[in-house]
Amino acid sequence: MAESSMLAFIHRDQAYPAKRAAAERAHDFAEISSAWAEPEALAQAARCSQCGVPFCQVHCPLQNNIPDWLLLAAEGRLEEAYQLSAATSTMPEICGRICPQDRLCEGSCVIEQSGHGAVTIGAVEKFLTDTAWERGWVAPLVPGAPSGQSVGIIGAGPAGLTAAELLRQQGHDIHVYDRHDRAGGLLTYGIPGFKLEKAVVMRRIARLEAGGIRFHLRTEVGRDVGFATLRARHDAVLIATGVYRAREAGVPGASRPGVVRALDYLIASNRKGFGDKVPGFDSGALNATGRRVVVVGGGDTAMDCVRTAVRQGARSVTCLYRRDRANMPGSVREVAYAEEEGVLFEWLAAPVAFEGDGADGPVTAVRVQRMRLGAADASGRRLPEPEANTQFTLAADLVIEALGFDAEDLPTAFAAPDLAVTRWGTIRTAGGFRTSLPGVFAAGDIVRGASLVVWAMREARDAAAEIQHYLATAASRGAKEAA
Repeated sequence: MAESSMLAFIHRDQAYPAKRAAAERAHDFAEISSAWAEPEALAQAARCSQCGVPFCQVHCPLQNNIPDWLLLAAEGRLEEAYQLSAATSTMPEICGRICPQDRLCEGSCVIEQSGHGAVTIGAVEKFLTDTAWERGWVAPLVPGAPSGQSVGIIGAGPAGLTAAELLRQQGHDIHVYDRHDRAGGLLTYGIPGFKLEKAVVMRRIARLEAGGIRFHLRTEVGRDVGFATLRARHDAVLIATGVYRAREAGVPGASRPGVVRALDYLIASNRKGFGDKVPGFDSGALNATGRRVVVVGGGDTAMDCVRTAVRQGARSVTCLYRRDRANMPGSVREVAYAEEEGVLFEWLAAPVAFEGDGADGPVTAVRVQRMRLGAADASGRRLPEPEANTQFTLAADLVIEALGFDAEDLPTAFAAPDLAVTRWGTIRTAGGFRTSLPGVFAAGDIVRGASLVVWAMREARDAAAEIQHYLATAASRGAKEAA
């Protein structure tokens, strides 16, 4: 295919894989889009303009070689396209599903800026890797020559999994410690199946296990194994725990029965999808069936909660967000999908109390304050402020707080007071993801704060390179001393 054939955006409209109708998909947790047939995927890849400055690549945290693998895909060279995609990403099929492409690569696409509609990069990436799995192109993880060194990784989420794979390729013994009974972190327990089916995650983890990476599950560092023990056991340690301490609305009634945290709710739902026994779900405490649900928050976690509640058969689902639609931090696409599925959004609205009978009775309503956008703060973002005499009440018997996450107190949990943290509780690192403790590194949300999966992968990739340099230096020093 000649390069000029890549200018198909001139005569071919943007297209995404067909979505199942909202009335159908709102009753199950399967992914909402059907798989592309090969001709459709190739046709959309050919819309790439092969521009001189690929802003899609520039604005991808992983710096994926997007124009190059789009060209290969358009030419029908699918295996080569997949290999190039996988060269910079350890989980391209996952990024293709859950990355907010509208804010990253697709939002930066040159033809998007010209009004033709961006190349549907994420959908092509998903197609390529799913095809690679189906056709046996995904190679096993092959460890490098044994180094005689080991790395302990705390956290089996996207950062931990990425670093584990890259360091295993260098020949190190890799041990991953995680508090949950399955690896994957938020990929497994935080993101609902309609965005990321769990078989996709489990398939990746199985590949890592087959490559010799050892997972120590149900193992919480600081409780089941000491942090000092890990430091003594391994030549280097990577902290990749993510951030899990839920922020709270801080309004009266927050301790009432029926007011729950987003992650507790999502974990219960995902566990139920695995077929686990989930007492909190079975009791109704973490189950939206037949209930009037109010979700407080405007990020991607809030969207996961409202769309999960719809699928559980909620009587009604309302999302409260204190700013307007234009300032909502969650994915624009996710908001649109939620609206299609029947979620009601109350913009410029904030809770002032969770009401119920008596001081500690179950929640029955949310008292809401209308807001307006006032003066900008130091970041340039306009601050919400109350509108006078505009309070109203929403009936609710399940309130889900989805207001984001902060870091847990790791120095205390790890009994490591010398582990330096920032004023936000995230781990303080110097250049190269080095912490204040020798041989201890950190990457992902526990360093940058709650962020995107793709940024956790990028930081883990960079941290793995720094750990490799540290271990190689230590090995060289040891060899010289032995001589």
